Amino acid sequence: MKNAKGFVRDIWRLAKPYWVSEERWPGLGLLAVIVAMSLSLVFINVLLNKWNNAFYETLQNRDLDGFYRQLGYFSILAASYIVVAVYQLYLRQMLQIRWRRWLTDRFLDRWLGDRAYYALALRGADTDNPDQRIADDIGIFVGQSLTLTLGLLEAVVTLVSFFGILWGLSGTLEIPVGSMVWTVPGYMVWVAVAYAGLGSWLTKKVGRPLIRLNYNQQRYEADFRFNLVRFRENAEGVALYRGEADEARGFKERFAHVVENWWAIMRRRKRLMWLTTGYGQVAVVFPFLAAAPRYFAGAIQLGDLMQTSSAFNQLQGALSWFVDAYTELASWKATVDRLTTFALALDQAGEEGAGPGTLTVAVSEQESLRLSALALDLPGGRPLVEDLSLTLSPGQSLLLTGPSGSGKSTLLRALAGLWPHGRGRAELPASGRMLFLPQKPYLPMGDLRSVVSYPASSGGFSDADIQEALTACGLGRLAGLLDDSRYWAQQLSPGEQQRLAFARILLHKPDWLFLDEATSAVDEAGERELYGLLRSRLPKTAVISVGHRQALAAFHDRRLTLVPGQDGPGRFQDQPATVPG
Repeated sequence: MKNAKGFVRDIWRLAKPYWVSEERWPGLGLLAVIVAMSLSLVFINVLLNKWNNAFYETLQNRDLDGFYRQLGYFSILAASYIVVAVYQLYLRQMLQIRWRRWLTDRFLDRWLGDRAYYALALRGADTDNPDQRIADDIGIFVGQSLTLTLGLLEAVVTLVSFFGILWGLSGTLEIPVGSMVWTVPGYMVWVAVAYAGLGSWLTKKVGRPLIRLNYNQQRYEADFRFNLVRFRENAEGVALYRGEADEARGFKERFAHVVENWWAIMRRRKRLMWLTTGYGQVAVVFPFLAAAPRYFAGAIQLGDLMQTSSAFNQLQGALSWFVDAYTELASWKATVDRLTTFALALDQAGEEGAGPGTLTVAVSEQESLRLSALALDLPGGRPLVEDLSLTLSPGQSLLLTGPSGSGKSTLLRALAGLWPHGRGRAELPASGRMLFLPQKPYLPMGDLRSVVSYPASSGGFSDADIQEALTACGLGRLAGLLDDSRYWAQQLSPGEQQRLAFARILLHKPDWLFLDEATSAVDEAGERELYGLLRSRLPKTAVISVGHRQALAAFHDRRLTLVPGQDGPGRFQDQPATVPG
């Protein structure tokens, strides 16, 4: 019971936001129509149950005219059932896609908002495959929520509707026990309850492991798919390393998890299928066995017997909803668990970023960038850098140097608001646009115009400006390909990608520019050319660069060198930049 309450609470936590959102009225309207149609289907089933009695009476009485009348009446009922069932499915799918679209937008906003996606990536395996949870699990959750909830509603209404019918048809069963006679009113109802209760208990006992197995299956499938995508995106690196054998081994190991878990699901479903199929087949003849004593005693006619059998099956089917829906319930439970843990991880990512003891990155009315007693830690808490204080005025340039892994790039991440681990305060100027360039530029999917304009929209710059920026950065051959949509991250070499990133700088014209080894893949002559462009075209832009080449000092006013500590955190040494002799 405790687990059931927790499950219902998780479902409500996921579902409630949509039903109280700005789209609740169209959603509630569709839901009301769908529920009304579900009730109509139950009502038609009640009419079909009564039709059973009349139809079989015509057969018993050899009433040909009555037989044709009942066929005509059945045609009307069947046509009505078909029309209602078709439009109920259509409207349910309409509500499903509206709800899914809204819920997907909400999860995307939470995932992308405040850079929660980056915080989750830093935490490692806390939440596996967020892309799969957004792309697949949300759709599964919405579809199964509607299907199972409406199915349960229909089962409850059917139960209420046919309880009275079967009670009236059952009559009273007298059971002699010694010198006494036990009288059981509405005995067919109690037979249906006992039959369904036994089936439900056995189904839960046999099928419960499916919840865990379905959860694992979704995770293993997503892991396998993610590694295939990652291989495709790094095809050149694998080819150069000749790492096909290792990649194949990794793929097969991950797919082995998929296969192994699938076999476990198959075995469990086989056991469940034995139970549910046998349960369903026995249910076909069980009402006849239960009603046979009264029929052969002459207490009821053939029509009554068939109507009793139909009512019993309807009532037993409603009571057996849990048996019939258990496999889908297990899948639904696994999906709810995955979305719930994802939502909790997003909440925790936001709390960690705003928690006590984290870095304070604030926007100040000052025109300068100021760092006050800034300290950086690794995620595990080990100190990385401490006691960094500096002021950088607009138009100045600063070069960060030091050994690899000493914390230079981490400092840029902290200034970008991506690194919450540390102490101290960073004040960024409120006025002025900022642009951060990582060592490996991000090239989104789309035409070249969109790729160069990123993160601005495709129409943010004129074609002439884009072509001029590409030419200035040594990519003139691409100037005529703005409409081409390719996988540019694989079409361009690392050096060309970094040149394209500098073309973005020329287009966006930031006031504060942060470069994290942004020319490491370009030769020294190309590096001088690109930094020369910054000096000549953006003389008022403040530049903060991370780099290892000594030649970069010529393009900066100051140098901040990180000296790692022997057993503790490193410290930055602030000094003028010097041109190598």
